[in-house]
Amino acid sequence: MSEAPGARPSWLRRAARLLAPRLRSREDLGELLETAHREALLDSQSFDIMRGAFLLSSRQAHETMIPRSRMVVIHQQMTLEQILERVVESKHSRYPVIGESLDDIRGILLAKDLLALMLDREKSFRLMDLVRPATIVPETKRLDILLREFREQRYHMALVVDEYGGVAGLITIEDILEEIVGDIEDETDLESGCDIRREADGSYLVAALTTIEDFNDHLSTRLDDGEVDTIGGLVCQEAGRLPEVGDEVDVEGLRFTVIAGDERQLHELRVVREAASEAG
Repeated sequence: MSEAPGARPSWLRRAARLLAPRLRSREDLGELLETAHREALLDSQSFDIMRGAFLLSSRQAHETMIPRSRMVVIHQQMTLEQILERVVESKHSRYPVIGESLDDIRGILLAKDLLALMLDREKSFRLMDLVRPATIVPETKRLDILLREFREQRYHMALVVDEYGGVAGLITIEDILEEIVGDIEDETDLESGCDIRREADGSYLVAALTTIEDFNDHLSTRLDDGEVDTIGGLVCQEAGRLPEVGDEVDVEGLRFTVIAGDERQLHELRVVREAASEAG
């Protein structure tokens, strides 16, 4: 197929021209992505995501983990009241449970497993009955392999240990996803970005940093906050990418439309219940 003299090469021809050189190394592939971006074959958002995914295999757990000095843990001897106070204060969904020291990991506590005890305060409390096995990974674990294991084995937090077996930090599936799509949620900014406003047409405008817990309370829904903490994070997870403005993502009977966002994160979403939308 020939092109008229002076005609702008088609996207397919330009892509073929870029791919023509034989790739011999990771560096070649990285340069190909850079060239595709410069040639406008990839927009900035797509390029950032592809580059982030590409770099996962060159990064290790210790580069992304939350260091032990910043870990929020539950001590095995804590009372239920003390545990609840820590959960309310930190607003995390998972906590390492330790014994005598930070290196004495007994398991992982999910905050949602405490809900039944809140409904029945007369029920006896024994922390170790709620604790789930902890996953331990070396600090040299590659992020691409760890992400695959998170997905295949359906766990969402791992404790990272150094060469001597001591706890170096912890890492979650959300930490790895942020390496690809940018910051999904910053807990220090939750108060400034979390609000839900009902519109005249029955839809809701929701800040992307609204916690799933707050969203569930406001709309009487039961969205799962097991893997991510915010509505924006949940929408990105369900979409499998960072959605663009105007994109729609369906989650458990709710339709989320991206109203505002940038190349790094979502800012605002419109939410309608699908049944109500179809009826209208």
